[in-house]
Amino acid sequence: MYVNQPLNPKKKFRWWLIPLGLIALALIIVISYVAYVFISYSRIDDNVAVTPEGTAKSEAVKLDTEYTALTYNVGFGAYTPDYSFFMDGGESSWAKSEESVKACIDGAASVLKEHKADFAMLQEVDYDATRTYHIDERQQIIDQFPDYSSSFAVNFHSAFLMYPITQPHGASYSGILTLSDSQITSALRRSLPVATDVKKILDLDRCYCVNRIPVENGKELVVYNTHLSAYGTDGGLLDQQLNMIFDDMKAEYDKGNYVICGGDWNHDLTGTSKEALNEKLPEDVDELSWASDLPADLIPEGFSRVTDYKSGETIPSCRNADIPYSKDCFVITVDGFIVSDNVKPTFVDVIDTGFEYSDHNPVEMRFTLK
Repeated sequence: MYVNQPLNPKKKFRWWLIPLGLIALALIIVISYVAYVFISYSRIDDNVAVTPEGTAKSEAVKLDTEYTALTYNVGFGAYTPDYSFFMDGGESSWAKSEESVKACIDGAASVLKEHKADFAMLQEVDYDATRTYHIDERQQIIDQFPDYSSSFAVNFHSAFLMYPITQPHGASYSGILTLSDSQITSALRRSLPVATDVKKILDLDRCYCVNRIPVENGKELVVYNTHLSAYGTDGGLLDQQLNMIFDDMKAEYDKGNYVICGGDWNHDLTGTSKEALNEKLPEDVDELSWASDLPADLIPEGFSRVTDYKSGETIPSCRNADIPYSKDCFVITVDGFIVSDNVKPTFVDVIDTGFEYSDHNPVEMRFTLK
């Protein structure tokens, strides 16, 4: 007697394969993305020549003539007063809108014009970044200073960052822009030491730019534009960056040249501004590497910080962007100038913009060459 058997017996459905497959797919995506970020990581070589652009109205700097220099971290055109940044513990990773970016950059340029800056050292100038809608802020600024020469050095470039998930930071291309109404004859990009472990992803390609401008006596005014590391660093690495730039500046001074270095030092430039500008310090202030004191003993002989502020130490140059700007914000002075002693400062102060265009206020210095 034969019993009919089905040709294709029905197998029991293995429901657990679905979540297992989804987990495996998610792992493949994550591993592939991490591999992409690290494989695409690269550093620009050190000692890369930068071609100056534009023709300045003056060919050389004169002696015993007062000039004005401004240093200004423009915050990639994102930091309106109500803006907070995710890497500082805030909310946003992009600027609010294209219109907001253009308005902030135009506002920053208007400050340079109002204060009749002969030299400007700008940081965090995006030229093709997701966070700023791929607006070329560099060109937007240069176009407003037709009688100036300029140089631009890439200071930050990254793969497409997927964090935060709700609004991925994306790919960033940003740098430091130097403007001069005396002709920049040459410029050189110098790569600063950065983290070599996984922290390097947060600290991509920090640099400074060395700009050479003729002086009527045959020497050169060497203008340094710098933006030191803020994230993913420790004190030892920050000291390495300072030692590199200071050794470079000292070598120029020893040649008889005039040296001005302006920028965002990501240190308390005065060593006392944290306490002077805040009634109460944040509990985690010691964890903020960018708020540590600039080590005075590293500044070479023949150089000094320009911190004799006209207004006293009452105007901060930077706010922590963990919350929108208010009286409760932690503020500090990290921006400013260090000069050789053949440069005579005649005035210095932080310009109080109310952080209208950036999370930084610009710093103005007037000076003569001895």
